[in-house]
Order: sequence, then C-alpha cells, then structure tokens
Amino acid sequence: MLEAKNIEFHYSPQQKFNIPDILLSQGEQLLILGKSGSGKTTILNMLGGLLKPLKGEIKIDGTSLYSLKGASLDKFRGKNIGIIFQKPHILDPLTVLENLKLANYFSGAKGDKNETLLKELGIFEKRDAKVYTLSEGEAQRLSIARALANSPKVILADEPTASLDDVNAATVVKLLKEQAEKFNAVLIIVTHDQRVKDHISNQITIGGES
Repeated sequence: MLEAKNIEFHYSPQQKFNIPDILLSQGEQLLILGKSGSGKTTILNMLGGLLKPLKGEIKIDGTSLYSLKGASLDKFRGKNIGIIFQKPHILDPLTVLENLKLANYFSGAKGDKNETLLKELGIFEKRDAKVYTLSEGEAQRLSIARALANSPKVILADEPTASLDDVNAATVVKLLKEQAEKFNAVLIIVTHDQRVKDHISNQITIGGES
C-alpha cells in the first residue's frame, strides 16, 4: 500500500537526513521515533505528497506519488491520504461539521460518514460549534476527523500527542489505531514522545543529520 525507496532529501548539503526505506501493506502501522531536527516531519511531508524528495520514489496503492503534479496530486492526496498535523489545520470561522464538509469538497467525496465519525471521536454534540470554542482536546479530535473524512488509505500523524497529558495522549493514539483498523488503512505516527512506544510495536528510530 505504501512504499518509499531510496529517498534522499536535504535543505542544504550539510544537512542530509537519514531516511530509511519503508514498505507497509494495507492495515499495517508504523511508529517513527526521533529527536527534534532528525527529519521526522520532513519524512511525513514527503509521504503525504507535500514535499518532493530529491531522489527516490514514493508509491501509494501502486501510484507513484510524485509522478502526479498540480491539481492531480492535490486530488490524489485529498482522496487517499489523511494528515494530522502537529498544530490543527482547521478553520476557526467554520463549524466542526463544516470543516469536514470542506475536506469532502476538495476531494469530491460525499461526506456521508461525517456524523458517524464525529460520534466515534466523541465530538458529535459539537458538530455545530465554531472551532474557536473548542478545547485543545476537542480541536485535536476534529483534526483527526478531518483527516479521516474521506476514508483515506494512508493516515499520517505528526506529533499527535505532543501537547496532551498522559490520559489524553493514550486516548488519541487509541483513536488513531481504531480508525486506521476500521478503514484498513496504513497508519504512520512520527513523534519524539516516548509514551507512544508502548502502543505500536512496529517501530523505527531515525537519527539526526549525517
């Protein structure tokens, strides 16, 4: 389902990241651990179609991601990849449900699972609330819902527990795993948070610059 081979990337020749090959079948989960500056978010952005590698190839469900360009890449990403960013990428002026409908609109999805998703994530009663009225935990759950709104084949989460206490951190990882299993999707979490290690057995640790 997801294959990344011979990936190379650097922001300068003196700042080269060690990027391992990744091969994951449908439904598999992977935890990428590393300290700040190790390239975790860079890897996630490349896997998510947001940052083109200098060398190598990334395939999702047999499609070479960076053979697509412009609107084609945007549509493929919107339909197949759900990204949970470290800071919620949700629109404050919109309601909870409107944020999901916006994600549906850009990928051409129907959005018939939005309300079910909000119920499963425990924020259905907030569906008509403006985003700026949400607590931090509710906003994080909305970010997860928005990433899952189009039933993606690949779910990518960047430091999803960074700002959460132990109880909420465990809850968020559990929710991510449950939703990934429901969609039979690949789940990749990148984090420096050692608390996540006990939740996903398939792990790689990346170092700093080389």
